[in-house]
Amino acid sequence: MRIDVGSARRWVTDLLLRSGMASGPAGRTATAIVLAECWGITSHGLLRVPSYLRRLEAGGYDPDARLTTVRDTGPVVVLDGHGGLGHWQVWEAAETAAERAARFGLAAVAVSDSGHCGALGVATLPALDRGLLAVVLSHGPAAMPAWEGDRPVVSTSPIAVGVPCRPRPAIVDLSTSAVARGTVAEHASRDEPLADGWAFAADGTPTTDPHQALAGMLAPLGGAKGFALAFAVEALTAGLVGPRLSADVPDPFDPARAGEPQQVGHLLLTLDPAQLAGDGEAAVQRRLDELAARTTASGGRVPGAGRRLPHEIADDDELIVATTTWDALQASAGHLGVSAGVGGT
Repeated sequence: MRIDVGSARRWVTDLLLRSGMASGPAGRTATAIVLAECWGITSHGLLRVPSYLRRLEAGGYDPDARLTTVRDTGPVVVLDGHGGLGHWQVWEAAETAAERAARFGLAAVAVSDSGHCGALGVATLPALDRGLLAVVLSHGPAAMPAWEGDRPVVSTSPIAVGVPCRPRPAIVDLSTSAVARGTVAEHASRDEPLADGWAFAADGTPTTDPHQALAGMLAPLGGAKGFALAFAVEALTAGLVGPRLSADVPDPFDPARAGEPQQVGHLLLTLDPAQLAGDGEAAVQRRLDELAARTTASGGRVPGAGRRLPHEIADDDELIVATTTWDALQASAGHLGVSAGVGGT
């Protein structure tokens, strides 16, 4: 199915509004979801909306949640998400981190008791807009075992890094598992097998069945080193920010647990190259630009540099939505009494 960007954004906003969210958070969440779709990160785009709506209705996400300040030292800010959906909360945290880093040289902003926040790369944009470098970390339900372990103990432990190189910024956005869990959910929605080496069934045996993988475990990226990196992300998010470790976070794809709060933690670190440079802002920018240029000259590509920035995306640009995702969205719209498939063809 085809739908234009503006219609998709308005449709998701309407669905979230009908689910009880205020206009500001609903609009910001819809913008993040549709931007992920535009970037080709469909595992964290429209595919996720029905599960978010189900959790909002069941009480797993509080539609009335507000983001409140627990502690503010200037460069360090701790926020409480009060069980809300994470997209808009992480965006506001990213804006705060960018503003504080511009003042202090660096900033750390934590969001506790939040929910799934979508594609982390989206949250690097407030920093990149100011010429700052951003690191965004999060976690979710446990999906990955320790190396040689027999049960999931950490999430996919995603990481995003935004680097203000020119002519286009780099946006690194990846999970520390061999594959993102949303990608497994995409395969499950289409009953498509996974690649070998991506996942394990609940009993620890390798599987290419996406349904078994969702109920089982994902392989760490790069073996033991991948798990070590995932462990570090878990420590910085679930451990440091909290309030739950990933093994205690309910699965957003499990309808039976839709009413349980996720209570995940996010951590955003933002750095101002101008204030951290030993040899001056111009020298730092020259090195970052040269890093990007050498990457391209070698025949490689700068991570995320091909992704269109928000100002480069027009409302009438077209999105192609998988039939299974479209049908699930239509069903959600019908359930909520929202006009279904506006702009779809």
